[in-house]
Formats: sequence, C-alpha cells, structure tokens
Amino acid sequence: MNTRRQLISLLILDWLFCAVSWSVFYYVRKVTIEQVPFEVSDSFFLGIGCIPILWLLLYYLQGTYHDIKRLYRLKLLNLTFFATLIGTLMLFFGLLLDDEITEYHMYYKSVAYLFIIQLTFTLIPRFVFVTFLVKGIQSGKHGFRTLLVGGSEKAVEVFTELTNAPKPIHQFKGFVNINGVDKQLEQKLTFLGPLADLEVIIRQYDVEEIIIALDSTEHDKLRSILSRIAGGNRSIKILPDMYDILSGSVKMTNIFGALLIEVNAETMPIWQQSIKRFLDVLLSLIAILLLLPVYVVLSVAVKLSSPGPIFFLQERVGLNGKSFKIIKFRTMFQDAEKAGPQLSSAHDKRITPVGRYMRKMRLDEFPQFLNVLKGDMSLVGPRPERQFYIDQIVPIEPQFLHLTNVRPGITSWGQVKYGYAENVEQMLHRMKFDLLYMKNRSLALDFKILLYTVIIIFRAKGK
Repeated sequence: MNTRRQLISLLILDWLFCAVSWSVFYYVRKVTIEQVPFEVSDSFFLGIGCIPILWLLLYYLQGTYHDIKRLYRLKLLNLTFFATLIGTLMLFFGLLLDDEITEYHMYYKSVAYLFIIQLTFTLIPRFVFVTFLVKGIQSGKHGFRTLLVGGSEKAVEVFTELTNAPKPIHQFKGFVNINGVDKQLEQKLTFLGPLADLEVIIRQYDVEEIIIALDSTEHDKLRSILSRIAGGNRSIKILPDMYDILSGSVKMTNIFGALLIEVNAETMPIWQQSIKRFLDVLLSLIAILLLLPVYVVLSVAVKLSSPGPIFFLQERVGLNGKSFKIIKFRTMFQDAEKAGPQLSSAHDKRITPVGRYMRKMRLDEFPQFLNVLKGDMSLVGPRPERQFYIDQIVPIEPQFLHLTNVRPGITSWGQVKYGYAENVEQMLHRMKFDLLYMKNRSLALDFKILLYTVIIIFRAKGK
C-alpha cells in the first residue's frame, strides 16, 4: 500500500469512527444528561455530517496526517489524547453549554462522556491501523526507501547493524561512495554511483531516508553533502560522536535502531505549520482587499514615473529549489538589467524617484500577497534569490541552500535586520539571520518579524 492510499484509508477510518462516536454520545447525552427520549432528528443528522469534519480538521492542524508512514503507537496515543481533550472542550463550549440540564454537575458528566466515547472509538481503530502499518514496514514490504552515503568500513558497520536489527525498517536501495568503493559493502549492497550523481540517484529511487556514514566531526564533507540534499520531506541522518550523544543531539524513535542524528528535524511543530499556512492565506486575502485603493494609487504612480509595465516579474528560487515568478511593483527604469543581473545599491541610478520611495516603505513588495495565495511564498520566511546569485554564494557558503527548505517570505529576519543586499558579501551577512530564523521558527517569531516590518513601513526606514 503506497503512502497516498494509507493516508486516504486513515482519513476514511477517522471520519467513520468520529461519526459513530458522535452518534453514541448523542444517544447518551439525550438519555442520561437531558433525560429525554432519544429520537432521530434533524440535529442528529446535522451532527453526523458536521462533527466528524471538525474532528478531521483538528487532526490535520495537529499534524496527524503529515508523513503518516512515520507514525508509531506511542506518538499516536499522544496525538489522539490531546486532540480529543482540545476537541472536547471546543465542542462543550461551542455546542453543549446550552443543553437543558437539571443540575450543574451534569455539565461535568457531559464533558466526561464525550471525552471517553471519542477517545475510545477513535483510538482503538487507529491503533489497529498503525499496528498493521508498522508490521508492513518491519516486514520489508513497505520499509523506508533508504540510501547509504559512504563506502568505508563505517558504512559497512551501519548497514550491518540496521539490517540485522530485530525489527528492521529500512529498504536499502543501494549506496553512493565517498572515498572509494568498499568491496565488502559492494558484496552486500548495490553500488548506485559516485557522489557526483547523488541528486540524480535520490530522485531516481524516490529515496525517503538518507544515512550518511561519516563521523559528525568531518564537518567539511558533511556540510558539502548536506547542502546538496537539503529540502524535501526526506529524513537525513548522520553518525554521532560522543559529544553529540552527551549533548542530547541524538534523536531515537526505534530502540533497536543504530545511533543516528536526524539533522533535518523540523523546529516548527506541525500544528504551527498548518496554522502558519492558514494565516498566510487569510491575511493575504484581507490585505489584498484592504489595499486595493493603495494598489490603484501605486499603479498610477509607477506608470507615470517612467515608461514600462506596472509590475515586474522575476524568476526566483523557492521551496525545495523550485523556481517561480515573484511579483513586484516596478521600481527601476525599463531594461535596467539589459547588461545582465545586477544588485541595487543605495544610490543606484536605475531606480526611479517613485521607486526609491516605494523601496523605503517596502511598498514594491505588496503584490507578493498574490505569490502567497499561489503557495509560492509565505508572509515570513527567507527572502528568495535568483539562481545567478545562488551559484555565486553556494561555493563560498553551501549552507545557503538550507534556506530553500521552507517557503520564502515577503519579509524575513534578515530583511528586517539587514535590508536589501547590495553585493554577495552582504547576502552572506543577511543569510546568517535567515539561518537563525530557520533554527528558531515559530508563530511567535513570525508575529514579531511582521510587527517590525510594519514599523519599518510606517517609518520609511527600509534599506
């Protein structure tokens, strides 16, 4: 069963048993709480139709349906318990508080019944589902498609330990060598190619997990490899040294697995990612509607400032290295880059007088709310760059590619702290702030960056 079918199966299972749970609770609520005869009414069918959808939405926001292949029973118990607790309180204050009761303590009974019934009717079938899912992975039928990067004795040790585990979860497709092919490893695992072909091999075999058999102390080699495979939903793991173990960097979910560090673990919880995307769309729609008069004024100002189009479209590199067209109000004279890509400076003669004012207040970025609605961008995230400049930055600082692991933003920590970059060196300085953002992503930090951006707009202090 592929991941898509697994997801659909879990969604159907959750919807079905949420409907059963509400039906049982509706009966108990009428007979024992309100103490009236049970009858199948319009409100009963309305609840059957709507309540399960609300539960599924809560599960989605919580992150239950994100990468379900990596669900395990303890994690599922935790997710189901807290979702049931939150959902029960929401339904109580939203629907059940108006129930006609004879005594106040009946409210407590109502909450307890709803929580117990919902938890029981959803947790049991979920446990059965995940049990079959885990057994399928451990049997080798649906194991994680894994690539081993390395060709030394250390790679042999890792492969042997993982394949001889009591409950193996990896479906090794082969290995890519680093320092020459180890004959012992080649006898056990298929050699897929040299390190130069790493990206092609990952795409060809649709790799879900990459294990790099190098010591974490070999920083230069690790940094070079990690920068090339950054992005996507693949799990990337490396071997820890004793310092990594003592510092708590090693993340384990399988007690039979090898000691490995998951280097691309997401810092922002799934539920915050879901809310972040929801707020991106909602706030962008509101901004577009409220700013329509501003768009009209700016469009006229740009048109009158110099000959040329109102909007400026430029190809940028976004999430997972995919290109998209960023939309901005034109702030430069037409054909400003006829001699090739050039970064702007504080006294750039290519910028129109209107464009200079717009840049100080970040008004030229307003059309990018459309990019947010399309899914190319977020309100907050690292600023997207052109491939021309990325090709210059990466040889100096490969970590720059990590910025493409998330959606680029209209504003960013680097943009607030540093402003527009005038050369590659300034791009590298700004990158440090955006990398810090990547390691500390949260909704609270996003709100803080948005607040400072608004202050910059009203003070016209943009660089």
